[in-house]
Amino acid sequence: MTESASASRPPVKPLLGASDIRALADELGVRPTKTLGQNFVIDGNTIRRIVAAAGVGPEETVLEVGPGLGSLTLGLLDAAKSVVAVEIDPVLAGRLPATVKAWRPEKADQLHVVLGDAMRITELPVEPTALVANLPYNVAVPVVLHLLERFPSLRHGLVMVQDEVADRLAAVPGSKVYGVPSVKAAWYTTMRKAGVIGMNVFWPAPKIASGLVGFTRHDPLPTTATREEVFAVIDAAFAQRRKTLRAALSGWAGSPAQAENALVAAGVDPRARGEVIDIHAFARIAEAKDAQGPAAAEAPVSAESEAQADGGAS
Repeated sequence: MTESASASRPPVKPLLGASDIRALADELGVRPTKTLGQNFVIDGNTIRRIVAAAGVGPEETVLEVGPGLGSLTLGLLDAAKSVVAVEIDPVLAGRLPATVKAWRPEKADQLHVVLGDAMRITELPVEPTALVANLPYNVAVPVVLHLLERFPSLRHGLVMVQDEVADRLAAVPGSKVYGVPSVKAAWYTTMRKAGVIGMNVFWPAPKIASGLVGFTRHDPLPTTATREEVFAVIDAAFAQRRKTLRAALSGWAGSPAQAENALVAAGVDPRARGEVIDIHAFARIAEAKDAQGPAAAEAPVSAESEAQADGGAS
C-alpha cells in the first residue's frame, strides 16, 4: 500500500476494551447476570468483524437489542446513520448515552435508547432498517421472530446467538437441526450462518461458542394462509417430529384422515416428516385445511409457543 493510500484511509476509532468494560461495570455496580443473559463483548476486533459482516450502510438506522455497556453500540454508530438501542436493564439504559457522548460525541444525537423488553416493544422512535444484536441465549429466537413480525422495515441484519441456535436458524429441510426456528424464520427471511465467535472475547466468558446469523428479508410468501395459520401447522408438525405428518397433524386437522386429505391436497406425502419440507409446503398445508372448512380449532401462536423454538423443541 502506498503512503498516500494509507493516509487517505480514515483512522480506526477506539472501541471499548476489557479494562473499559470492567471500569464501567465497577462504576455502575453491575455484575453480568445469567438471568438477563449478559455476556459483554470486550474485544474491539470482534466488534469490527460483526459490524462488517452485518453490511450496515451509512444511511441506515440500526436496531440493537441488549446494548449492555455499549461496546457494539459504538461500532454500529461508526457505520450507520443512527442506532435505536433497546435495553431491559434500567441502570445500563441510563448510562449508555453518557458512554456514547464520551467516546463518540459527534454521534450522541444519533443514539435513541428505549428502556423495555424487546419481546414486548411495539413501536420505536425511529424506523429501523437493520437489526444487529448480541442476543441473550435464552430468548434469542422469540425476540428475532417478534421483531421481524412487528417491524417490517427491518430489511436485513446479523445476530449473535448460541452457536447451536445459529445452526437451527440457518438450517435447511433435511438437516438434523432443521425445526421450528428454521421454518418460522423462513416465513420472513433467508437466513445464513455467517461465522463462529469464540468464548474468550466475552466477559464473563460463556461455556459455549456463539454463532453469527445473517438474514435478508424476502417478499411475503404467495399464500392465502395467515401467519398464525401457517405457524399452527409448524408447531403441530414438530411437536411430534418423529411421527409422520399424517399422525403429527391429526389433532390440528381434526383426525388422521382429515390430515391426510390436507396433505394430499397440498402435494405433500402424508408419510413424510416435518423436518423434510419447507415453508412453502407448510403454507400449502394451511391453505388446504382452510379449503376443507373448520375441521378443528387451531392452536394460537403465542410468545410462549415461539419460545419453545429456542429451547430445543425443534
